[in-house]
Parts: sequence; structure tokens; C-alpha cells
Amino acid sequence: MKVKQVKKDGDVVVLDAVASVQDVARVLQFAQEGFANAMGLMPEQGKTVAQAAEEKMGVKNLDQIVAKEATMALVPMALDKRNIIPAFMPTLDAGDALERGKEYRFKLTVTLRPAYEMTSYEPVTVEAVPFSVDESAVQAELDSMAQQYTAYVADEDADAAHEIAPGDFVKVAITATGEDGKPFRGLSTEGRTYAVGAGHMPEGFDSQIQGMKVGEKKSFSFDGPSFDDDYNETTERVEATVEVLELLVEQKPQIDDEWVSRTMPWFKTADELKTSIRKSIEVSQREGYDAYIRQAVAAEWAKRFQGKIADEVYESMMVQLRENIRADLQQQGADWEQFVEQSGGESNVSMMLMMQAREVLTQGYALDAIFRHFGLTATDADYDQVCRAMNPQADPRQLREQIELRGQGFALRESAERYKANIYAVEHANIQYVEE
Repeated sequence: MKVKQVKKDGDVVVLDAVASVQDVARVLQFAQEGFANAMGLMPEQGKTVAQAAEEKMGVKNLDQIVAKEATMALVPMALDKRNIIPAFMPTLDAGDALERGKEYRFKLTVTLRPAYEMTSYEPVTVEAVPFSVDESAVQAELDSMAQQYTAYVADEDADAAHEIAPGDFVKVAITATGEDGKPFRGLSTEGRTYAVGAGHMPEGFDSQIQGMKVGEKKSFSFDGPSFDDDYNETTERVEATVEVLELLVEQKPQIDDEWVSRTMPWFKTADELKTSIRKSIEVSQREGYDAYIRQAVAAEWAKRFQGKIADEVYESMMVQLRENIRADLQQQGADWEQFVEQSGGESNVSMMLMMQAREVLTQGYALDAIFRHFGLTATDADYDQVCRAMNPQADPRQLREQIELRGQGFALRESAERYKANIYAVEHANIQYVEE
């Protein structure tokens, strides 16, 4: 991509860019992959996303459908080419349609990120709770481990007159057939542990089990889950004969030296296992604690911010925060309207977003000022740490390459520089530890 600056007016610059044929092909490919992910489209081996979209969805020209997303992908590529960090993401001004096999010319009007100064660059003072490992988390992990190895054995003290009730564990034999008279797959068994009332079987089955006694046999029918030829879930009438063989009790293991040596021989003692669990939890909790300290220090530095933030910057950040909340709500199975109602209405939400936007912006600008004032340099280790925070499962070097390939190198550089500044600020801060 060729990008040149054609005009500058204060913090506003105009860029004239020409995306090459290869650039156009790349952003169209990115956009097609995004379309496939959004639609759950999995191309067969040897076929492109466009071919799969046509064969499975009847889409004749996928490039045309994803052209808008592909065009917007050119914006960060142009910024990265000029090593520009904008105050907010600019929009693209172009007349022609994006077309594979052709160059694409466009203009960007970019508001540069301002270089704000702090009222002081002396170390900040913050109060913080000292780090400690939550011992209850260690015990919870041991309890979870014991639960995983829980066995269900015959209750030797069971009352023969006991009627099966929710909360009981029983061993049952089941003979089941579907509507076609054939054995119902996965259900018939000579003996299976069953937790009564736990919701592991349809209510029609569970309610019939309740009230039975050990040794009793009973025949009944209930509606069970099934699938049609297109793998859509349906219901099917199931005929079942069930016999209660035994009343069972949980037998949780005691995690002692003998159990550890038998079950986890790579540990010599139960104390060694506990120490290992504690270290693992300490690493995880330490990461959260360090983030808490960085946040506290950055928030204190933000109080030294001076200057006026443009309305466009506020609006852009508020849009971003709003979209983040919407995404979180969607993952939780909630919707925006419910969130607004629970938050006291749209005006309250707007005020909350405005306050959050100012906090995010001023903290970021404060870190920029620290980085610049103290002449810091972001290292590969800083980039690696930022990439790990984005995706802990990914190789940080590979993730960095992917981000830069997509033209997002400028955004990654900003994150790495702010991380470096945050670490520097923490190292030089006066942290006063107080008890909770």
C-alpha cells in the first residue's frame, strides 16, 4: 500500500492511499473468513470460503457481500503504513467499489492522538491491600479433586422400606425401547448409577423412579429426546422397565499420603500435592493482583491529567464501551434493554459510559505521557506480555505477526508502550499496604 500525507491542519491530517491488488485480495480474504466464522460456515478441504458460501448458502458473489467490512480493513493498514496512532478510528472516503484484481484509491481524514502533559511527574502514592493467596481456593480445589474421585457403593445400612426420593443415588437396570420397538440407544443397561432429581433424565422418567424401593421393578412410558433425519431435536415416546438394584452412598476419598501415592504417584505426599496446588493458584491470583496494582497506579496518574478531550474522542470511546457491554450481555444470555432498565434508564447508562470513557481515556493519555517523558522503549517482552493478555493460549510471537499482518501494528504498539509505562509507574510508585 502506498500512503502519503497531502494535508495537515493542527492535529488533523489527510492521507491519500492506494491499496495494491494484493492488499485488496488480502482484506477480502479477511472479510470472507469473518463471514464464515459469523455464519458457522466450514469449507471442505480444498475449497474456498466463497465456494462453500455458494454451495451451502446460495451466495453467488461473496466479495460483494463482505466489501464493506473489507474496505474498513484498509483503514488500519493505511495508518500502520504511516506509523500513525489516531485519537479515534477515522472513516474512509472513497467513491469506487472495492473489486478484486484492481487497485483501490481512498482518502482518510485522521485526528492524531494528542500529546497531553501531566501536572507533575513525581511518583504517585497509592494504598493497596497486600497480596496473599486465598487458602479457601486451595481447599476448594482439593474438595473438587475429591469429588472427581468419588465412588458410589452399596449402602449396607439402607432401610429396606426406604422409598427413593430426590437426592438419592441408586443403581438401576433399564430396558427401554423406542416407538419403533427397537432398543432405545444409550439407555438400556444392566446396571447404572443414577442421581435422583438431578435432572439427568427427563422429568417423566425421574418422577416414576421416585417412590420405588430396592428390588422393585416397574414398567412405564415417558417422552425422551430424539433426533430426526436432519438431526433436529425432537421427542420420542419411550417404553421402559426399570428395576432398582441398590441404594448407593457417596464414598469420597480422603486425600492423604496413601491416596496420593496410589492415585497421583508423581507426588510423594499429600502435603506436596497441596503445595503444588497452592503454587498454581498463587500464579493465577498474582496475575490478577498485579493487574489490580497497575490499575490503581494508572488511576492515580490520571488525576494529573490536564487538557481538553475532543467530543469526537469521547463519542468514539463511548461507542466502543457500549459495544463491549453488548458483547458481554450476549455471552450471558441477556439483552441491552434489560441492562438499561436495571441500570436506571438510558440517561443513567449514558452518564455511566461518559464517566468510564473519561477514566479510560485519561489513564491512557497519562501512560502515553509517562512513556514519552521518561524516554521509555517497548521491548519484545512487552509486546509478548500484551499478546498473552489478548490470548493466553496463543503463541505471542505468532499472534503479533497476525496482528501486524492485518495492519493493526499501530494499535499493538500503543498497547505495548502503555504497558511499559504502567510497569515503570508501578516500579516507581509509593505503594502503602493496608489491611482489609
